[in-house]
Amino acid sequence: QVQLVESGGGLVEAGGFLRLSCAASGTIFRTATMAWYRQAPGKQRDLVAFITGGGGTNYANSVMGRFTISRDNAKNTVYLQMSSLKPEDTAVYYCNMNFDNSLWGQGTQVTVSS
Repeated sequence: QVQLVESGGGLVEAGGFLRLSCAASGTIFRTATMAWYRQAPGKQRDLVAFITGGGGTNYANSVMGRFTISRDNAKNTVYLQMSSLKPEDTAVYYCNMNFDNSLWGQGTQVTVSS
């Protein structure tokens, strides 16, 4: 059974940066599409970025040029490097495997102060 564990969130000032990590158990990581989502209070969970097993990436318009998704298959880990953070980036960030809505980690809180 696959498990996802996010880490790296915290409180940061606007303009700052954070790097989130998501460690995945299981043996299918290498070929899986890994994604980061976020959910702000009272809002729906939105896709932020994803990376395919082949390394192709895609980003939401709101984070394009500021966030970078990457993966380390040797460590079964996907990262989200976030820079130039804005208060509107405040949310709980979740990672996901293969867009499977039944598979979520516990999330990690990111709070950006103005």
